[in-house]
Amino acid sequence: MQNAPKYIDLFSGCGGLSLGLEAAGFKLVVAVEKSDMAAETFYHNFIGRIPSKEFWKNYSSKDTSVATQAKSKLIVKELQALLDSPEVVDNLRSRDIDLIAGGPPCQGFSLAGRRDPDDARNQLPWQFIELVEKITPKMVLIENVSGIRQNFNKYTKESPFENLKKALECTAPGYVVQSLLVNAMHFGAPQHRPRVMLVGLRSDIAADLEIRPAEIWHSEYDDVAKFPNKKRPFLAPRSTHFGRDILTVKDAIWDLGEAGYLVPSGDASYRRASALYAKKLRTNREWMPETIAKVAKNPNVSNHVLRKHADRIKKRFRLYQYLQREGLSPKLLNIPAHSDGDLERKHLELYEHINNCTLPAVAPDGTIIANSKRELSSLIIELQTKKHSQRPLFWNKPSPTIVSLPEDFVHPQQPRTMTVREMARFQSFPDTFEFRAKETTGSLRRRFEVPQYTQVGNAVPPLLGEAVGKRIHEILEQHTELLRNR
Repeated sequence: MQNAPKYIDLFSGCGGLSLGLEAAGFKLVVAVEKSDMAAETFYHNFIGRIPSKEFWKNYSSKDTSVATQAKSKLIVKELQALLDSPEVVDNLRSRDIDLIAGGPPCQGFSLAGRRDPDDARNQLPWQFIELVEKITPKMVLIENVSGIRQNFNKYTKESPFENLKKALECTAPGYVVQSLLVNAMHFGAPQHRPRVMLVGLRSDIAADLEIRPAEIWHSEYDDVAKFPNKKRPFLAPRSTHFGRDILTVKDAIWDLGEAGYLVPSGDASYRRASALYAKKLRTNREWMPETIAKVAKNPNVSNHVLRKHADRIKKRFRLYQYLQREGLSPKLLNIPAHSDGDLERKHLELYEHINNCTLPAVAPDGTIIANSKRELSSLIIELQTKKHSQRPLFWNKPSPTIVSLPEDFVHPQQPRTMTVREMARFQSFPDTFEFRAKETTGSLRRRFEVPQYTQVGNAVPPLLGEAVGKRIHEILEQHTELLRNR
């Protein structure tokens, strides 16, 4: 294609999917994100550096019109506000949009929901579909958590995922839809993150290219060692990382210390094959939008602010790390918390689990936390907790799925939780992508605020977006070439 394909990003969040699409050669026409916190990050990285708080307050104000925001390529409002702006919709329709992409919340989606305006769970997917009907892009990309493949409840005949697929297929002018079950670690991100995607190709283009629907494609099927007879569908991206090629926590954050970068960017340490991922995120200019590349020479790592922990919490983190190395679960701290026995009985219960532990017990940072079995069981009793979610990351495994809570994951070597930047490394954001707004928020405010940790946790990994974007780009080019040769 002579010109870069044009895309619209709905429910854009901080911009993970857009970052991947930009890397695949797409050009943003407009993004829509209702959260002013997530939108601030998007604007700062894709539109232009935000000069002041006052500027952003005015730009993101509900009083600033959809048309005004659309001219700057970012609408900070509900999607319905765009649908209620015929002038803006007509302008977008005239732009010959190649792709509408996004991740509408779909957990409660059903085909009957369009007839029930009181069912709020259904409205956002239908709004997405409505805009597709109005714009009729050449292709559509929808991303969501893998859980929507399951039935919403025992009365649901089909999963929200299948309902959404059918809705997109029936959306005028009609789309051939490929279902995908993808995992970010198969595309070069150091994170086990399964997701579902729907890739839709407009029916007239599908007819030209003679494309028909295919069964759901799993990214692991590209592992020819395990699945030698699987043929990738036309609309599916190619996954590249399996077995020993899957990246780990160490690959992602080995060069980040508590004070920032551990080595200069040109250090020989980056020449190791296992170090190339970190080097790419730290130094690669070509992979980043022009807005980010302009400031890529900044030697300081952004968003790498350590959380402050009380001594007791650090003690517990060191214990978690030690137990992990010994092959024991952090849930060992639940035993004394739930035991009804006296103190000696609690010690005896713990002895059954720690009998073969290496002593003295030493944490990864060199701190001796216990010299004997009795001291170790006493420490476990002292630090007992009913909390189940906290766990140290494994240094030599990919990260689990990144979530929005900073306290869930413990650093594999240091007695602390992960920073925003470390989480962003697992997601495959470059270091020069700067997250804005406050870092985290209280439990009640999580219902409507989207701070930095949540922005990272909610994002599509850019490397995954890039892989899917490249395949979509290839399909669009193939169709253009077909028309050219007719």
